[in-house]
Amino acid sequence: MQTIAKQVLEYVAELPEGTPLVAKELLHLGGRAAVDQVLSRLVKRGALLRVGRGIYVLPVESRFGTHAPSTSKMVEGLASQRGETIVPHGAAAANALGLTTQVPMKAIYLTSGRNRRLKVGAQTVEFRHAPIWQLIFPGRPAGEVVRALAWLGPEKAGEALRKLRSKLQPSELEEVASVRARLPTWMAQEVSALLAHG
Repeated sequence: MQTIAKQVLEYVAELPEGTPLVAKELLHLGGRAAVDQVLSRLVKRGALLRVGRGIYVLPVESRFGTHAPSTSKMVEGLASQRGETIVPHGAAAANALGLTTQVPMKAIYLTSGRNRRLKVGAQTVEFRHAPIWQLIFPGRPAGEVVRALAWLGPEKAGEALRKLRSKLQPSELEEVASVRARLPTWMAQEVSALLAHG
């Protein structure tokens, strides 16, 4: 058992910070039962953190002690591992774009995958399944605009877009406009109105 544990720790140490680890990735080291047992023991020892059912991460060592990896790095790793699109929730997008001063208290992400919660250190990270139009342009300002508008709703969308006209590059607004056919009617109308007055 000890040799499998050592091999697991060597394997996970090679991964980028926050990359989630699942037992299936370790089956080259031993049978499923043995791997599960080793993972469980490593969590008890504090060598690994269990963030969700069957999902583990390596804690980060710093001069201040051991702590959970950054949520954003773990989310990034989860997205690439699972082949999902995962993006910040509309409230976080609105805050990042300066459309609200409210700072989201909970870490909520929209995903093409299923609804679930993971525990990263003391923080609970919530993943909510979202329609495909809310997941467009991950990591780009145009995508943040779409998610922020979805969160703000039809009543506040027009005013938000007018504020964004001075903050964003024209190409970024054109990128939002390029996907109007995929957006809800109310949002497509607001985007079209903005361009008509641009």
